[in-house]
Amino acid sequence: MLNLWCLVVVFSLACWAQLPDYYKTVNRVTWVVGNIDKVRPAWEALGLTDVHEYINIELTGEFRGKPITIRAWQITGRLGNLTVDMIQPGEGQANAYTNFLSKHGDGILSIVHEVPDRVALEQEILRMKSKGVGVLQQVSTPRGPTYTHFDTEPQGKFVVGLVSGGSRDAAATAPALVSHFGSVVWDAAAVSAYWEKLGFPAFPMQHATPRADSRYWGQPLLLAFEVGFQRHTQFRYEWISPPPSPPNVYADFLNKRNREGIQHIGLEVEDLAKSVAEYERLGYKVHQAGAWGDLGKPNSGHYAYMNTDLVGGISAELVRRYQ
Repeated sequence: MLNLWCLVVVFSLACWAQLPDYYKTVNRVTWVVGNIDKVRPAWEALGLTDVHEYINIELTGEFRGKPITIRAWQITGRLGNLTVDMIQPGEGQANAYTNFLSKHGDGILSIVHEVPDRVALEQEILRMKSKGVGVLQQVSTPRGPTYTHFDTEPQGKFVVGLVSGGSRDAAATAPALVSHFGSVVWDAAAVSAYWEKLGFPAFPMQHATPRADSRYWGQPLLLAFEVGFQRHTQFRYEWISPPPSPPNVYADFLNKRNREGIQHIGLEVEDLAKSVAEYERLGYKVHQAGAWGDLGKPNSGHYAYMNTDLVGGISAELVRRYQ
């Protein structure tokens, strides 16, 4: 009987070690800002649609195991196929939102996945705990879903979130616009090993060689850097580890934002020059641009990072791919 019990325990632990299927789909991102009045119109002009506003919402729950009540201003909208919860937390009590703002300024705090039910949520909390990861914050509204954020940012560079109870993703069937999330880190090997420990795919790094047609603020840029990818969701996760010099958009983020983490979102476009011109008409400029492959032929493309991080802390990378 004892041996049978041991087998059950071993089997259960093995199941916990597997990554649950709901991590294959991103439900939304949590984007924390200090001033929604400023950020909202800027990103609406850049394509944020179907915006719903929730003024003075009250979130109750726990932050690092202590009871909290958070009053916040929130909008929820869509960037094509990506749902965005943009939150401006009230001042006062410490919570995941205010802590992120005080350390890093505006930016994407978490990538959120939807769990099917409360049982699945509790199972994942236990699985994460077995990996040494606790719950950073768990909050809910009186009639709304529960949001659970795990304390993964210190080593994983962004927060993993789960949502349960009545928060279906309206963007799931929308036309594809966002292709990837781009994170920038100094030590990619350590970050990759951390995610692999939690059951997520590792991202072995590849060497990106310099190209003569790359530009940084319009000037020639010869930049070699390391890049790796995870492809376990409908969005690709891009991880970049840059050198400190020559100056580049990635090192700028690491140095100026006082953080490693999500630096940009990739937006697929049909005509790069036309899309860049549209952004420039709105007052944004090309921070860095480049290409890969034999431009115009299959498996090639070019890109431009626009300095939209001035409003909201996240750069838009416009990408034109040739399949």
